[in-house]
Amino acid sequence: MHPHKAHHDRHAGSAANKDFLKKISKHRIDPPAVTGGGTAADLLDSVFLSYNAGRMREGCQLFAQRMLADNATVGLALSGALTPAGLGMSCLVPLIEAGFIDWIISTGANLYHDTHYALGMDLYQAGPSLPDLELRENQVIRIYDIIFDYENLLGTDMFYRKLLRGDAFQKTFSTAEFHNLVGKYLAEREDQTGLRGKSLLAAAYRCGVPIYTSSPGDSSIGMNIAALQLEGYKVNIDPFRDVNQTASIVWDAKADGGASGVFILGGGSPKNFILQTEPQIQEVLGLAESGHDYFLQFTDARPDTGGLSGATPSEAMTWGKVDPDKLPGTVTCYVDSTIALPLLTAYALTRHEKREHKRYIDKLPMLTQKLRERYEEICKARTE
Repeated sequence: MHPHKAHHDRHAGSAANKDFLKKISKHRIDPPAVTGGGTAADLLDSVFLSYNAGRMREGCQLFAQRMLADNATVGLALSGALTPAGLGMSCLVPLIEAGFIDWIISTGANLYHDTHYALGMDLYQAGPSLPDLELRENQVIRIYDIIFDYENLLGTDMFYRKLLRGDAFQKTFSTAEFHNLVGKYLAEREDQTGLRGKSLLAAAYRCGVPIYTSSPGDSSIGMNIAALQLEGYKVNIDPFRDVNQTASIVWDAKADGGASGVFILGGGSPKNFILQTEPQIQEVLGLAESGHDYFLQFTDARPDTGGLSGATPSEAMTWGKVDPDKLPGTVTCYVDSTIALPLLTAYALTRHEKREHKRYIDKLPMLTQKLRERYEEICKARTE
């Protein structure tokens, strides 16, 4: 080959490579120097470029730019001991009040410990290396590096048992209906004590955000309900009502060209419960649907162990949980939720204006009825 032609071919290849690079990436890695100024949102956009920092940036941008669209509904799955660490009042309450969270699946423990703050009880920062036997002897409870008085548990148990003996609770609820009524009383308590903004349950009540618990018996709230049933009280939770209500929320979210997004902190049972809404709609009820449109997860769980907590969006797609056409609208960031949630909260509140509250708690009877009617149509068509 003539040397001039070889030189020309190398340049032609280089130009083609650059065109290819531009197709798959719009930005060179050329961040500005970090200074003491700017906002957390500016830092995320300019400096969080690669590895899990890159996924953190992508997740924040996905949330603020696409999941918070007016026609999108955002469901939050909440696991881990986040409310004891203060992340309820610092992050989740502001997100709810801004209209950025429309419905929630939470562990019962997060809601039980959230109640401490509404009641004016104190929790304290400590360290992870504490003398546990000495703590027990002094009736101090530890959640890793959070400590509090055993009396917090006794006082919160007493609050729930006294509240749930009331006439308003002597019936069967979905967990969202139950938590909404509890939130009403906690909101009143916050107003009386000047502690407004401390409780996730109270904020959800004020903003009409349903909060479900996928395992209602697996927490101190459920344990106290069980004790009251032994006393003969009629307070009761119907977990199957939860299944139909959550499916109806997602079914409504996707109606008329709308979108459904899931924001998952951690994994566990709340992750499964928020994602199973789509198989419930498609596989069990037989309604035409294709999966959630947006999937954002902060987790420290690996996919190779086979656990649901680490399952990827593409794996969820095989179950019908995520729309296969919307996989570009999915981000998994392998990071501790206690680090990621404050960053995402700051980013969203900086980059997106507040949204009108969808108040799904007020719509649950109507939405469940619509789902029932459509399912009855499907059943009738099957028998004809």
